Amino acid sequence: MAALVRATLADVAKLAGVSAKTVSRVYSSPELVSDDTRTRVREAAERLRFTPNVLARDLRLGGVTRTIGFVTAEFTNPFYIQVAAGIEQECSRRGYTMILASATDSTDRERDVIETLVAQRVQAILLVPLGGDYSYLDGERHLGTVIVAVDRPIQNLLADTVLLADADGGYQAASALVAHGHRRIGFVANPAAIHTTQERLKGYRQALAEAGVEDTARWERTSDDPERSLDDLVAELLDSDDPPTAIVGGNNRATVAAVRQLRRRGLELALIGFDDFEMADAFGISVIAHDPAELGRRAVELAFQRLEDPTGVPETAVIGVHYVPRGSGETAPPDAT
Repeated sequence: MAALVRATLADVAKLAGVSAKTVSRVYSSPELVSDDTRTRVREAAERLRFTPNVLARDLRLGGVTRTIGFVTAEFTNPFYIQVAAGIEQECSRRGYTMILASATDSTDRERDVIETLVAQRVQAILLVPLGGDYSYLDGERHLGTVIVAVDRPIQNLLADTVLLADADGGYQAASALVAHGHRRIGFVANPAAIHTTQERLKGYRQALAEAGVEDTARWERTSDDPERSLDDLVAELLDSDDPPTAIVGGNNRATVAAVRQLRRRGLELALIGFDDFEMADAFGISVIAHDPAELGRRAVELAFQRLEDPTGVPETAVIGVHYVPRGSGETAPPDAT
């Protein structure tokens, strides 16, 4: 079956008995058209299933579209899906549309995606930076495209940023375990080099240092090697000569890997994860929780603040985190007296 041809503005004008300019005015400035003419045009458009090409109109006028781009490495992690949900909610509330794009963990792909969004004249790009030099976006920033870094700071570019209180979360997790008598506390996460891992590790180290434990490297397992999975890192930690009595999962996937490895070995070590996740409550997993959707909503708010004031000082917003005890993090070490 041959594909139907989409009706054009000229088709609507012919059916309604008006000029093409009048049809255009019905959609761009309806207050300038009489009620009777508006009704005829809209009825004709409905019969023909005509939808105005707003994107083409805006670009033809040299403007921007009512769209916001969100670029992240991948969408298989529920965390980023929830961030995207928050972005979409706030965009919708403001009459905007979100364009979702994946950089698939490639800086080259990330740059291609960003350039495509710029070509589509999005008003802002909300970006989870993969790393590297983002100074190539400085020209676009001066031309009015707003850039907001989400979840991680951006390098070599002035941009508004929204982050989680990562260091505080790492500190809360390790402190809770210390309070239950643990001193040999492991930390597992990857990638190692990203801001979130480094900040959570910093908080973890601070809590242990305050408890008199300075040498934490023997219980830290992080890696940027794609060949070393989180399960491998947890297994390596548990099989070490001086295994921990408790573990901090540096992100949701690290926590799941820790649960999997502990169950395979029949171990019941104390465990606190960073990021809440589905079924964590059912399995009694204590976590450092936060609202990923709020991260997305706040990013959109920062974008619109920058659209209103392009010359202001870049702002960094921090979304708080809190400890949720469910049982796995509230057990004493097996050798406690």
